[in-house]
Amino acid sequence: MKTFTDIVSEHNQVLGDSLASFEKNFDPALEVCIHCLQNQGKLMICGNGGSAADAQHFAAELVGRYEKERSPWPAVALCVDTSIITALGNDYGFEQVFARQVKALGRAGDVLVALSTSGNSPNVIRAAETAREIGIKVIAMTGEGSGALADLADVLFAVPSRRTARIQEVHEICLHGLAQAIETGLTNARAERKPS
Repeated sequence: MKTFTDIVSEHNQVLGDSLASFEKNFDPALEVCIHCLQNQGKLMICGNGGSAADAQHFAAELVGRYEKERSPWPAVALCVDTSIITALGNDYGFEQVFARQVKALGRAGDVLVALSTSGNSPNVIRAAETAREIGIKVIAMTGEGSGALADLADVLFAVPSRRTARIQEVHEICLHGLAQAIETGLTNARAERKPS
């Protein structure tokens, strides 16, 4: 049986193995998000299970606040409205529950943050395909191998692990990092534009 120390050690190993790749892709993802929000766009986030919880968490950090008191930014987790999800699942199939929302809510210049530990979740892939058709940038977060989602991503964060829990833990750190950097970047940009 694994001890808590074993679990933390495994987490640290996966996080360490992710750093070089994530460092390379962090600034491009940040640029995409800031450009979107500065131009009256919105972030849409989707995922299943634990990734759905991460989607809600990230949206909350943007609409609410991460650390600084500031204006809210438009972000929506596509996994929270049970009436929409059950209606779309029943009428169109579960593969369409995110894509249909992207089609309804999304506009060119928006950003879709697509979370799938396997990179092969059919409903997340359909959402990314729909986003690309509309002119929406896709930031994908996956695990090792990246699956079919890799080919649809403008920016890809692929955690080098096949353990769902470890992948989601690293995704959460990355999303927190993006929330903090977006908040800092947009707050600084707004302060610079204010007349003295």
